[in-house]
Amino acid sequence: MEYVEGLVAAVPTINKDEFIKHAKEAAAVFKEHGAIRIVECWGDDVPTGEITSFPMAVKCNDDETVVFSWIVWPSREVRNAGMEGVMNDSRMSSESNPMPFDGTRLIYGGFQMIVDE
Repeated sequence: MEYVEGLVAAVPTINKDEFIKHAKEAAAVFKEHGAIRIVECWGDDVPTGEITSFPMAVKCNDDETVVFSWIVWPSREVRNAGMEGVMNDSRMSSESNPMPFDGTRLIYGGFQMIVDE
């Protein structure tokens, strides 16, 4: 079954267009390294909770928007090799494609699909 890399970030709302450009450029690189699909979602209805929430998880400021993303890979093995390739790809360097958000608050992880209806 396919493997999913999930990500959540806080992006300065003013950087939305810059984020979209960054994401499209990054998506091409991820696909070249084996990703099947890349999805980027701009927060539209993301409430702050009292105990847990997406905004709390990424320490989202009032002038930021939560972005929820996922990358679908054919397998964990392809993801591991692909991520190594992406991280070593010069197009993903901070000089050629800088992240328009604070990467230190990015949360991510790999997930095995267990239901896909």
